[in-house]
Amino acid sequence: MAKASFAGMRLLHAIDGRIPIWPFDPLPARGPYNGPDNGPYRGMVIVEIYTAIAARAAGIARGRSKIRDAATLDDALAAIGSGPHVPLPRYDDHATDAILTAAWLRTHAARRDLWHPADMTPLVARTEGWTFGVA
Repeated sequence: MAKASFAGMRLLHAIDGRIPIWPFDPLPARGPYNGPDNGPYRGMVIVEIYTAIAARAAGIARGRSKIRDAATLDDALAAIGSGPHVPLPRYDDHATDAILTAAWLRTHAARRDLWHPADMTPLVARTEGWTFGVA
């Protein structure tokens, strides 16, 4: 276990019951305006995602998906139908992965097949989870 894994586990423990964690918890019924009684996190869900799924969708080849400059990021965003990003103070693959993946997910989040993978059984969901985008 790495330091980031422990930090992630603490975060998940802290939000337990307030924001669903897919696939352990059911998905929210609707998007961000799910209803006034759902509190400040209504419609949100936490998902572990394989970020290369967005890079592949943008036409970036395996082994070349680490984006570290503004122009390449904007090219990738355009390839998936998104506008240019707000300039960053520093470009690294973590920030660009997050931006590209969020843009991709925004356009694909409603795809039922992505949230119900063929191998996702109740036992797998309960005991192992799933990394979104891994077939």
